[in-house]
Amino acid sequence: MTGPLGPAGQVRRLALYESRGAVQHCRDFTREALHDWGWLPAVDGERLAVAEDVLLMVSELVTNACLHAGGPRELVLQRTGGGLRVEVSDDSVDLPVLQTDRPRSSPGGHGLRVVDRLAASWGSVPRPPGKTVWLEVEQPVDDR
Repeated sequence: MTGPLGPAGQVRRLALYESRGAVQHCRDFTREALHDWGWLPAVDGERLAVAEDVLLMVSELVTNACLHAGGPRELVLQRTGGGLRVEVSDDSVDLPVLQTDRPRSSPGGHGLRVVDRLAASWGSVPRPPGKTVWLEVEQPVDDR
């Protein structure tokens, strides 16, 4: 299926070997995919906001893998019929938990809250030797 924002079914994979520089490397990789798939450059503010949200959520998932799971091992971006799926895999078996009782004014611990608010859906699955944390974003509406 091909839509105005690139063909569904395309997959990009980035293998990661260390935490140092991983967040920026993953953001750059994602930005390039968004360009290739027509999400960037954005033709309006709504599209730009969606693309920026994707980059922020990639940063949050990769940062969480760096802080809590020994670093990310792979970033996968997949075009779906309705948008984009992002997956970050690491070697920790500990599944992420959304901290709803943490005061918003306290530092740290808010990454999954950001993902929970911005993603259409998200979750995690055990995947030997660790897990994959995923999120899905709906593609911006094409009004052209």
